Amino acid sequence: MLTRDSYEQLRSTFSLDVPPRFNYVRDVVDRWASSQPDKLALIAVEPDGTTANRYTFADISTRASIAADLLAELGVKKGDRVFIMLPRIVEWYDALLGCIRLGAIPMPATMQLTAKDVAYRVQKAEALVAITDGEGFAAVTAALGECPTVNARIIVGEPRSDWTCYRDAVLVDRASSAIEDTAPDDPMLIYFTSGTESYPKMVLHTQASYGIGHEITARFWHDLGESDIHWTVSDTGWAKAAWGKLFGQWRLGASVLMWNIIGKPDFDRMLRIIGEQGVTTLCAPPTLYRAFAQMDLSQYELSGLRHSTAAGEPLNPEVIKVWHNATGLQIYDGYGQTETVNIVANIPGIEVRPGSMGLPAPGFDVQIVDDDGNIVNDGDEGNIAVRIEPERPVGLFKEYWRDPEKNAQVFRNGWYLTGDRATRDRDGYIWFVGRADDVILSSAYRIGPFEVESALLEHAAVAEAAVVGRPDPARGEIVKAFVILADGFLPTAELGELLKEHVKATTAPYKYPREIKFVDELPKTVSGKIRRVELRGQ
Repeated sequence: MLTRDSYEQLRSTFSLDVPPRFNYVRDVVDRWASSQPDKLALIAVEPDGTTANRYTFADISTRASIAADLLAELGVKKGDRVFIMLPRIVEWYDALLGCIRLGAIPMPATMQLTAKDVAYRVQKAEALVAITDGEGFAAVTAALGECPTVNARIIVGEPRSDWTCYRDAVLVDRASSAIEDTAPDDPMLIYFTSGTESYPKMVLHTQASYGIGHEITARFWHDLGESDIHWTVSDTGWAKAAWGKLFGQWRLGASVLMWNIIGKPDFDRMLRIIGEQGVTTLCAPPTLYRAFAQMDLSQYELSGLRHSTAAGEPLNPEVIKVWHNATGLQIYDGYGQTETVNIVANIPGIEVRPGSMGLPAPGFDVQIVDDDGNIVNDGDEGNIAVRIEPERPVGLFKEYWRDPEKNAQVFRNGWYLTGDRATRDRDGYIWFVGRADDVILSSAYRIGPFEVESALLEHAAVAEAAVVGRPDPARGEIVKAFVILADGFLPTAELGELLKEHVKATTAPYKYPREIKFVDELPKTVSGKIRRVELRGQ
C-alpha cells in the first residue's frame, strides 16, 4: 500500500516493460496456463444469479486456441476486423481472445445496439466477420444486408440457417493455428466511442496499450493481487469490460467474475453474489452505489469484500459516506476513457478527498492545461490532458482510426486532450467539472452540470437528473434540469420550487436550475451516458 511520499517516488521512476514482441494471449493467458494451469481465471454466473461455472487459465487458453482455429478456418487473418456482439458469457472471451491470438482486431459491441448501429460499425470498420447470439440475431441479420464486407457469420447458441453454429463448430478437430507473433504497437482492439455530439468514432488500441497498459488500472486502482476475485459490473460492449474483466486483472493473476444479467439488474441478488462467490474487489458505476445506498446493507455478507471502486461518472460524496458507514469500505473514484487506461485515481493508502477523482496514476503525466497547451494555475479550470512528448505513455490509444481530423484536434502541443474539464488543487488532486462541450456559461459563471446534478440527487424526490444550459438573452445561458422523480413523488410546481431551493442550499446559489422539467426518462447513449446534446435540442 502506497503513502503519499512513496507514491511521489514511484511516479518519478515507474515504467512498464514493453518487450520487442507481445501477444496478450501468448504472454499472459498462455503463460498462466503453463505455470499454474489450475489457477482460477473466470467465474461465470448464470442469469439466475445462483449457478456459476468456473474456468481455469488452462480452460481459457484452450478455448481461445479453439476459437482462433475456427476463425482461421473461416479466413480470418492478422489485421482483419471482427464484429462481436455477445452478452456476459464465456463465449465472449473465446471470440475476443481468439481474434487477439490471430492478430485480428475484435470490435466488441453492446447488446443494446439497433440494426442501424450495427450496420454503421460494420461498414465503418469494413468487418469481415460478425459474431452474435440469439438475442442479437435479429439486429445483426437486419444490418448485414447492408454490409458487403462480411463473409462469415457465427451464431452462439441455437443453429441458424446460413450461419456457422459456434457450439457445433468447436467440436470439430482441426489443425491448431500458430499464434501470431505480434508487435506491441500492432492493432489489437477497436472500441467505438459512445458519441454525445457526433457519430461514434473508432478508438484503436494496440497490444501494448491494453494488453500491458491495464496493469496500471488493476494494480494501482483496483489494488489487485493473485488471490483476488474481482468483479467489474459492465456490459461486454463497453470499454469498462476491458478495464475490469480481462486485461489488467489476468496480467496480475487475479480472477474475474461476470454475471450474465438479463433485463434490469437485481440489486439484492447482486449483493448476494458478492458473498456467495467470494468477491474481494468490486468496481461498479455510481448508479449502482446509489441504489445500494438505499438498501439495508446489514443483511448481506460483504465481509470478504476488501476494496471498492467506481467510475463512469463522478461519484457523489454523500453516497461514498453511506457506503463507508454500512460496509467500512471507502469507494475509490477513478478516471479514464475508452481512449485510455486508468489515468487518474484515488489510490489505496493515500488520502481520499471525497468528490475528487484523485491523483495522476503512475505512468501518466496528467495536467490541467488551457487551449494552447499551457499548464494552468492551481484552482483554475482547464482541459484534462495527458503528456505525450517526448515519450508516449503505455496505455494510451494509438489513434481514432481513419479520422485524421479528429486526431489533429486531440493530439496537439505535446498533449492528448481528453475533451474533459477539471481543476487541480494545490496538492495535485484533480476535480472533474464536465465535458468541455457541457459546461454552462451563465452571467460569466462557468457551471459544471455534475455539481448541480449531484445536489439534485441528494434530495429524496429525485431518482435521476441531467442538467444542460438553455440559451438566455440576459445571461447567455441558464441552468435547466431534467428530473426523473422517485416513487411516491408527484411532478408539481411546488416540488420544482423546493428542488430549486434545495440546490441553492446545497451548492453555490448561482448554480441552481432556473428551470426544472419533470420527465419519465432521459436520452442516453448505448453505454449509458446521458445525451445532453439531445436535451439541449429540446
